[in-house]
Amino acid sequence: MSIRSRFGVMAALTAALALTLLPAGHASAADVNNAKNAGFESGLSDWTCSANSGTTVSAPVHGGSAALKATPAGQDNARCTQAVAVKPNSTYTLSAWVQGGYTYLGVTGTGTTDVSTWTPDTTTWKQLSTTFTTGAATTSVTVYTHGWYGQAAYYADDVSVHGPDGGGGTDPSPTIPGAPSGLSVSGTTSSSVSLAWNTVPGATGYHVYRNGTKVTAVTGTSATVTGLAASTSYSFQVTAANAAGESPKSAAVTATTNTPTGPGPSLPKHAVTGYWQNFDNGATVQKLADVQSAYDIIAVAFADATSTPGAVTFNLDSAGLGGYTVDQFKADIRAKQAAGKKVIVSVGGERGTVAVNDAASATNFANSVYSLMQTYGFDGVDIDLENGLNATYMTQALRSLSAKAGPSLIITMAPQTIDMQSTSNAYFQTALNIKDILTVVNMQYYNSGSMLGCDGKVYSQGSVDFLTALACIQLEGGLAPSQVGLGLPASTRGAGSGYVSPSVVNNALDCLTKGTGCGTFKPSRTYPDLRGAMTWSTNWDATAGNAWSSAVGPHVHGLP
Repeated sequence: MSIRSRFGVMAALTAALALTLLPAGHASAADVNNAKNAGFESGLSDWTCSANSGTTVSAPVHGGSAALKATPAGQDNARCTQAVAVKPNSTYTLSAWVQGGYTYLGVTGTGTTDVSTWTPDTTTWKQLSTTFTTGAATTSVTVYTHGWYGQAAYYADDVSVHGPDGGGGTDPSPTIPGAPSGLSVSGTTSSSVSLAWNTVPGATGYHVYRNGTKVTAVTGTSATVTGLAASTSYSFQVTAANAAGESPKSAAVTATTNTPTGPGPSLPKHAVTGYWQNFDNGATVQKLADVQSAYDIIAVAFADATSTPGAVTFNLDSAGLGGYTVDQFKADIRAKQAAGKKVIVSVGGERGTVAVNDAASATNFANSVYSLMQTYGFDGVDIDLENGLNATYMTQALRSLSAKAGPSLIITMAPQTIDMQSTSNAYFQTALNIKDILTVVNMQYYNSGSMLGCDGKVYSQGSVDFLTALACIQLEGGLAPSQVGLGLPASTRGAGSGYVSPSVVNNALDCLTKGTGCGTFKPSRTYPDLRGAMTWSTNWDATAGNAWSSAVGPHVHGLP
């Protein structure tokens, strides 16, 4: 659905440098971290960055409340350095946590062999580590980080030069933080409880306990605990933690999950789905709070693949979204949910590389998506794997996720037209396999060639007939009408081809639900329970003055 560029790996560099991801070692109990302001909690104090390339940011951070962000530009590679006092003839472990574009970590002036290590771009925090030995007369070395020319900004945090005390002073050792205060229940559903609490100075993370058992760990001051039984009371406590240890538990709060109004998720009979872009591609940049009220299901695009087969993670593009913080994002999710909306995480997209093709990757997928639901409060998942899927193992993954999350789980799918031409196609098979837990399939009626309708005739995109004749395949192929939606771009810039005006979308909806507004194709019966419509994206909708949601939204909600 979207285009997000990724920089390729430079073979010449990989031959010259080696990446290690081993945790830093400890030489003796008396060893210390000789780096100062190692977590950038005091801005750039003790650090010098070339060409004003460095700054400190509050998100993303690995620990504490700040991290370094350094941006290469022109002939500058965003090199940030610190002179570190060391002892002669001593061995040190140099390490740092990094994220973002190509990142290098190294040391010069050792008096022996200077060393460095690096990693290509990474969307999650990754630890770089290497060791060096000082010479007989070496009392100071220069530690550095830098990016690479023409690449994206990198982030660095929690730098460590671990070894004998060089006498230059160190950061104060952390103390165990105090217990969190202000724990409160910020929201409930029939299967989840959302919690919030006050920031604890010195804490790098928080642990959430349900009835005395730890159920999740987060870095912010909010969490949503999912997979709960309906109409059940639970007791919750929170602790604060850092490198020194874990605080006592907070005062407990009690929350009772809602009584479900019926089987499955609570959604309007007719719903509008919109994809929200977690990146800036020229469309209007939105915070989740800015998403138009017409959207009932908001699909956050996209989760990211990890190095673990099948597993996904989510990284908020804080920099690309104008400094949007994770805590703001979580609060906006809760606010949307309080307004009756569902917020789900979308997996895939045009460049998506997630592969679920065996039992292990299916388990990894279910566990990682459920973890994101606990961390951010997502109501479910959208499957938008445009490069194919394995019906057997995706079915296994989604059923496993459903078992964890409970009956309120939202599952949507956004296949391409070719994926739903026949029930023998893997996407269609998957939808039918999970029909009892599936919310809606919003096929993408765009970026498509001509396709067969359910009457065996060929239809070209961009017409009422293309929408209705292809929807008929799903409606007559085994999906319930409430599980079928029409997916269209919100503007001409939202897709390469296939845009139709909102009036065409509304005509197709009327044709399928009421038998009016049809083109040459007329379905043999009507489907008044048709779920509704979807668009890529809420951002392109905003760019076009909200023309799509202003016209299609009320029409969907007014269907019989």
